[in-house]
Order: sequence, then C-alpha cells, then structure tokens
Amino acid sequence: MLAGPLCLATGCAYDNAEELFPAPVCNTSAVTYQGTIAPILQANCLSCHSSAIAESGIVLEDVHEVQHLAEHGTLLGVVTHSPGFPAMPKDAPQLSACDIAAIRAWVEAGAPDN
Repeated sequence: MLAGPLCLATGCAYDNAEELFPAPVCNTSAVTYQGTIAPILQANCLSCHSSAIAESGIVLEDVHEVQHLAEHGTLLGVVTHSPGFPAMPKDAPQLSACDIAAIRAWVEAGAPDN
C-alpha cells in the first residue's frame, strides 16, 4: 500500500540539472558600448581604471580610450589573459565567458561608440 504513494512522489524527480536550471543564454547579436560594454567595465574595471585612480595611466571611463585599447588588441588581450598581456581584472577571476564574448563581438564590429 505504501509503494503507490512512494512511486508518485518520486515520479516527479529530475536527475538532469540542465533541464531544471538551463544555462543562461549569451546573446552577442546586439552588443552596444553603452548597453553592454560600459556596464561590464563599470562592474569589473573602474575600481582601478577610473579617472580618480587611473592605475598604470589607463582610464576606462571614456569610450575613446576603450576604443583605442580595442583597436590595438589590448582590451581583448587583457580580458582573455592572453600571453604577453597582464591578466585583468587584476587579482580577480577572469571575466565570464559571456562578458568576454560580448567584448569580442564589440571589438569585431569595429568598437563603435553606440
């Protein structure tokens, strides 16, 4: 008699976490500087690279400075921890794969001021 309710109770269980908690989608089709890149920089970079601090003389508050770093490969080099570039953010984990993909998409689109 007890087996019936037990079967019903366990019949709803999921063994596949991907079904219950799907990975967030990383959409890089509509990346803009103001809507995507600036918030990533604000959350991860401005604590060291604002005009008030300007560590290593780098200020990431101005789109033109960020564009300059993007055009020369420095922006992607530091966030992807590529050889020959200092790993950024300094003393912190690498940016998420989605944030890096967004930065890459913006750079590949010509780093527009949008």
